[in-house]
Amino acid sequence: MRDYELSSKEIAELERSHRSLRDKRQADRVKAVLALSKDWSAAQIAEILLFDEKTTRHYFDRYQQGGLQALLEDNYSGAESRLDEHQMSELDAYLEEHILPDAKSVIAHIDNQYGVGYSVSGVTDLLHRLGFSYKKPTHVPGKQDPVKQQAFLGDYEQIKADKGENDPIYFTDATHPQHNSVPSYGWIKKGQEKELKANCGRQRLNINGAINIETLEPTTGFYDTINADSTMDLFSKIAAKHPKVQTIYIIVDNARYEHACLLKTYLDGTKIQLIFLPPYSPNLNLIERYWKFFKKKVMNNRYYETFDEFKQVCKHFFRKRKKYLPELQSLLTENFHIQAT
Repeated sequence: MRDYELSSKEIAELERSHRSLRDKRQADRVKAVLALSKDWSAAQIAEILLFDEKTTRHYFDRYQQGGLQALLEDNYSGAESRLDEHQMSELDAYLEEHILPDAKSVIAHIDNQYGVGYSVSGVTDLLHRLGFSYKKPTHVPGKQDPVKQQAFLGDYEQIKADKGENDPIYFTDATHPQHNSVPSYGWIKKGQEKELKANCGRQRLNINGAINIETLEPTTGFYDTINADSTMDLFSKIAAKHPKVQTIYIIVDNARYEHACLLKTYLDGTKIQLIFLPPYSPNLNLIERYWKFFKKKVMNNRYYETFDEFKQVCKHFFRKRKKYLPELQSLLTENFHIQAT
């Protein structure tokens, strides 16, 4: 008896496709392939979907040979050469280790390694079935120490376990948005160009900020420069929000001013306890994600005629926490990525 087994990725792909399809004929093809994979007989499927048994099996072959695109094509004329299961596994492992820049590079690798030919659309579909998507890798500092980062996360979990019930934890850092528009992707009609005005100046804001991991409430200040004085001012704003707690935990990076004697003297008279991130660890600082979100909302595809207008829009953003709270709740999770050793 023939084996019509599909991987969990293939089943998920077919189920997603079926939910979005509006063409009944295409939807029936997807149903036929799924049903075969779930041990329905070709005869049963043919009776329900009004296919003949040969057509039912043919749709399964089309999907295995050419992927979802081939299954849905009305004028499908045959499959390209395809990889066997062992070759697919090897390709999957190779692409996990090597980032190839485009579909043509993948085609060349498959041809050189296995002597199997694919078109751009065919190899794109193959990559989707293997669970790959076309995106940029995450940029991480080359000097980060995974061992120290893992140790920090262990200490962080201990702090959360031992702290008082109402003791807050903040992640903090500065950002310096420049008064200029930032072109980014958006939906534009085919054949048309959209223009985005740019500013010629180099003015920028100096914003020192902190994010409460429990409430996701930001505390921010706009300063002439970021130094020990502006950091003390920010910490004073945070302390004023928590007059009755035992300890306020503030996680900081290793900026020089955060080790300044002036700041240490100030901290001696407060409830604030600084927790230092390992060097080169922006990936462990939740506020980095918050700053990225802030810039996306305020700067992407937006033009501000004057620097004062830009500054006021930035200030307005921080006053609208509730507006952005649902997005921030999914973005600012304690899901930290550490580069493998």
